[in-house]
Amino acid sequence: MTDQKTEQLEEMPADWQRALAVVAHPDDLEYGCAAAIAGWTDQGREVAYLLATRGEAGIDGIAPAECAPLREREQRASAAVVGVSVVEFLDHRDGVIEYGTDLRRDIAAAIRRHRPELVITLNHRDTWGGTAWNTPDHRAVGRATLDAAADAGNRWIFPELVEQGLEPWDGVRWVAVAGSTSPTHAVDAGPGLERSVASLLEHRLYIEGLTEQDPQEYCRIFLTRMAEMAAPRFGGRPAVAFELFGR
Repeated sequence: MTDQKTEQLEEMPADWQRALAVVAHPDDLEYGCAAAIAGWTDQGREVAYLLATRGEAGIDGIAPAECAPLREREQRASAAVVGVSVVEFLDHRDGVIEYGTDLRRDIAAAIRRHRPELVITLNHRDTWGGTAWNTPDHRAVGRATLDAAADAGNRWIFPELVEQGLEPWDGVRWVAVAGSTSPTHAVDAGPGLERSVASLLEHRLYIEGLTEQDPQEYCRIFLTRMAEMAAPRFGGRPAVAFELFGR
């Protein structure tokens, strides 16, 4: 039997033009995935972001009503660093996102609008590596995104979307899950690593609430370590790893 932890990671598919990244909070994509996105936009691919919340419950010392617009601005600035200009927010409540048809419908609607071939999301499983409990928001959004990729192509699921002018889109070929403990594919992080550090650093208010470490040092050390963890399974190259589901 092959040891999944040592099996070599395959290159991510390259024959696509449009991607939609769907996550729960501002900063979710910047903690490891942005280096891949920077590389893709450099190659002329289109990537849009969809966030279920505005991250309003993410900073203990700032009330949600004040925090939401601050984190939204940080996310837009962060996305711009890696070449992403389209950033949308769904306004589900931070910390209490519920998996269900409402969330699936919202994500399916976005998939129909953007018509991506690749959908990106974050770890939808209970834990990070079997040791740290994953948040309910990550689990709900990740699972709903996997389901919505199929919902988007079926006109009889959420028929009200057709009434709104959103025709079915059955063109999603893959869903790539970042932060998975069972990755199958990877992207060379080298070309986009510096910009991924700068992108995470745009979430300065959030980071300053997490650590007393210098923000730039914190971002660089964290992202470099993450990329290096995948290197032994990717020909020695620092990488962003994904678990890839084909459709």
